[in-house]
Amino acid sequence: MARDDGFDHDILILGGGLVGSALACALDGRGWRVAQVEASAPALGAPGFDERKLALALASLNALQALDVLPRLATPPAPIRRIHVSRAGDFGSVRLDAAEHGRDAFGGVVLARELGLALESRLDACAGLVRHRPARVTAVESDADGPRVTIEQDGATRRLRTRLLVAADGSRSLARAAHGIGTSEHDYGQTLVVCSLATDRAPDGTAYERFSAQGPVALLPMAGGHYGAICGVARSDAERVLALPDADYAAYFQQRFGWRAGRVQRVGARSGYPLVRILADAITAPRLVVMGNAAQTLHPIGAQGFNLGLRDALSLAETLVGEDPGAPVRLAAYAAMRHEDRERTLAFSDGLARATANDGFPMHVLRSLGLLALGRMPGLADPLVAGAMGFRGRVPMLSRGGA
Repeated sequence: MARDDGFDHDILILGGGLVGSALACALDGRGWRVAQVEASAPALGAPGFDERKLALALASLNALQALDVLPRLATPPAPIRRIHVSRAGDFGSVRLDAAEHGRDAFGGVVLARELGLALESRLDACAGLVRHRPARVTAVESDADGPRVTIEQDGATRRLRTRLLVAADGSRSLARAAHGIGTSEHDYGQTLVVCSLATDRAPDGTAYERFSAQGPVALLPMAGGHYGAICGVARSDAERVLALPDADYAAYFQQRFGWRAGRVQRVGARSGYPLVRILADAITAPRLVVMGNAAQTLHPIGAQGFNLGLRDALSLAETLVGEDPGAPVRLAAYAAMRHEDRERTLAFSDGLARATANDGFPMHVLRSLGLLALGRMPGLADPLVAGAMGFRGRVPMLSRGGA
């Protein structure tokens, strides 16, 4: 029922990507007047609903199951039962087996496009959700009494006022900038080349991550007997690598990755994504929450990005109680809940990216000793395993499952 209180919405989510859509699902049935603004038309899908392969941590799978998103996937997640980590030129490696930690799998791999379609299906079932789509945000005004967002839709301009504005509008967030939240950036000087490939051995549930001075190379097991492949290349060489004929790229990937998964037989179409780390200086402001890529755009090493953004969304939904979702006490509770998980995940992602790219002899020795220790000393890898499954810091209730 509409309320004549001067607000168009209680919660207005900017962004219809994976994180913003997951938040809308998590808020369904909570009694709030929730709306979402997305620039793309429904038939096109939001940015991010593409051919990238997403490694979802167990905590993320638990949450998506609880939100009734997972059952809507066209293809069930391919389980990650083992993780193999190595570094070119170093001795030692880490091999983790979920069964040894009392789990069937550490997580699962899905296609971003299929996850996006499953979220779209769930959003269609959200009672009372208002979707301004396709609509373009032209201005955001910060206001401690209620931010205002100007949108253009169907040739008309509308000005929306909300009790709480959620910026899930990507790395170059307009809402974040309008609220005076700065960012720190680090360009890794690399482009991530993404594709599907098949080898002469069927995937057995092992996810491989191999590091080098050139960048990371990884294989993620996918349904249908193929892998999702990523390969970090120097930005200056990215155009050449992306333009290679299939057979030449297969040979290039084989040389970078090695033979532990067998001979590369076929590769699919390739896409490139520049690797730049962008961190917001704050994740809240008066009546504003910044989440997902707007809060932190990470190096894909260790597959932390979407998993962290999903935990942002779940944590916010969990902390929004009472009559006013934008009340300072609510936003302070959210920031406190996200602090440990966010800080530890950021440190892990950036530290691993920089340490594995360092080709100096001292770092070679330290990495090698670390890999040997992690692979051989009982219990030492437990924090790594917990992080891989998404159980880091204060875990949102929907993520816990049987944890």
